[in-house]
Amino acid sequence: MNNFKKEKYLQILFILSILILLAAYVIQYILGYQPCNLCLIERVPYALAIIVLILNYKFKKDQIFFSVLLLMIFFFSFIISVYHLSIEQGFISESVLCSTNNTDLITKEDILKSLQNFNISCKDVAFKIFGLSLTTYNIFISILMFLISAKIYYINYDIKK
Repeated sequence: MNNFKKEKYLQILFILSILILLAAYVIQYILGYQPCNLCLIERVPYALAIIVLILNYKFKKDQIFFSVLLLMIFFFSFIISVYHLSIEQGFISESVLCSTNNTDLITKEDILKSLQNFNISCKDVAFKIFGLSLTTYNIFISILMFLISAKIYYINYDIKK
């Protein structure tokens, strides 16, 4: 019975990760909202989770290892999202990741090239749903996915006993 539940939890993580990445790409490429560098970094845990979940199906004997990886991935996702929200709310100043590197522009070609590679500020929220930034939603989703990963870990741990 536990195996059935674990499989459902794994499927939920897999489907949510795909849907979140798809939503991010739709917002960027179809709706035309440019993400900041931290927004791009916030996508990485979901891509990693997809890879880990695929490997989890392939290598059945390393279930605890993969569940620990999932816990670490979604904990990182939570931390980076809280950091990003702190920048959005003005609690901390923007990091080097968010700033543009237009300080050493000497020639006209350098200026034109830098305009093509313009970085969006991490403190500017371009897209909101019901008044909340996507970073805020990412915090809640990261917590949910961390809790699901914890449940998977405990199921795997109980099976090993």
